[in-house]
Amino acid sequence: MAGHILFSLSMSAKSNIYLVGPMGAGKTTIGRQLAEALQMDFVDSDHEIENRTGASIPWIFDVEGEEGFRKRESAIIDELTRRQNIVLATGGGAVLAEANRKHLNSRGTVIYLTASIDQLLRRTHRDRNRPLLQTDDPRAKLEELMRIRDPLYREVADYVIDTENSTIRHTVKHIIKLLGQTT
Repeated sequence: MAGHILFSLSMSAKSNIYLVGPMGAGKTTIGRQLAEALQMDFVDSDHEIENRTGASIPWIFDVEGEEGFRKRESAIIDELTRRQNIVLATGGGAVLAEANRKHLNSRGTVIYLTASIDQLLRRTHRDRNRPLLQTDDPRAKLEELMRIRDPLYREVADYVIDTENSTIRHTVKHIIKLLGQTT
């Protein structure tokens, strides 16, 4: 495949790659390209929830509340992290549940994708599929979420990668280089 990065990971206990981080950090976009480059399957936990329920994330939040959504998310994370040879993009709040952090950390290599609040706002400002940002002050909400979640992302992460000033292609190459040094 011309123009694509091909790389083979050795099959080890940590053959899966899990992307964590805030909404807008690039987990889904980078995850898709990383999976393609590594010839792995790509799964997005939020998309998987939507596909299985036939409902959007905002609808689930409206009907079941955040607690109901988080229960669904935990069940999906447990199931998906049992698969092999996947790149998994998790929802921004997946790290809130201790069980999720345990599954992610023990079943794969966890990469925390991060960016500044300004960048996250630029990337998400038109996206109506993010129920936690449907507020009068999205900046304050993102700052609050990051105060709570950043320590959890860092706790579970094997690597932290800032996507602020990096192209998707460069980020994917950087991740592959990091993984190549540890496999």
